[in-house]
Amino acid sequence: QVRPVESGGGSVQAGESLRLSCAAAGYLWSNNFMAWFHQAPGKERQGVAAISPMDDSTVYADSVKGRFTISRDKAKNTVYLQMNSLRPDDTGMYYCAADVSISGRGTWTVPNEGWGQGTQVTVSS
Repeated sequence: QVRPVESGGGSVQAGESLRLSCAAAGYLWSNNFMAWFHQAPGKERQGVAAISPMDDSTVYADSVKGRFTISRDKAKNTVYLQMNSLRPDDTGMYYCAADVSISGRGTWTVPNEGWGQGTQVTVSS
């Protein structure tokens, strides 16, 4: 199974934007979500945005609603995370995740093989 591959991280000033990309051709078979997770320094990894391949419905963490947008290009088998109005607390590693299930209680579960290697985002004030 080919893991997702992220790109597009970098260093920006607060208020600026970045777009992350995730190539996930190895998960065309999955009906589960594709998602982005954020891991701030010293903190646990948390889901921030997810998109369903079935109907393109999306789920967002409260901390990014109105600022981040997840989308996908079916033809390119790529998922994007457009991040606007970035803040210093958005700093950290961003991981693309495939075959993500989200329970009715809001628990996001990713199989071990579904994780990308991560890309660093640094937002300075």
